[in-house]
Amino acid sequence: QVQLVESGGGLVQAGGSLRLSCAASGRIFSNYHVGWFRQAPGKEREFVAVYRKSVGSTYYADSVKGRFTISGDTSKNTLYLQMNSLKPEDTAVYYCAAAGGAWYGSTWWTNQGYSGMDYWGKGTLVTVSS
Repeated sequence: QVQLVESGGGLVQAGGSLRLSCAASGRIFSNYHVGWFRQAPGKEREFVAVYRKSVGSTYYADSVKGRFTISGDTSKNTLYLQMNSLKPEDTAVYYCAAAGGAWYGSTWWTNQGYSGMDYWGKGTLVTVSS
């Protein structure tokens, strides 16, 4: 059983930055692909970014590419999401998630990843004011 605990959310003005953290209970990066999803009020949960296990390659949703950076600290079993140039439309609850097994590609994470995760954190709220 893997536990994921997010932190780092808060209120920030448009153009500002936040760094989210996701602390895992075990050696997550060797066993799971780990990523971030978000859910805005009244909308479906959507893919944000993923860190592929073992290889360490990263992929992003088009809406955050160039502004967000996903990274992992294997010594701390912690996943990060550095968010820069934040926009009001980035306002959402951000969730950390993990998926074991094979790598199905970034398109799978974008289109089907929400239904294929093995573990979820409880989320952290990010609010971007205009």
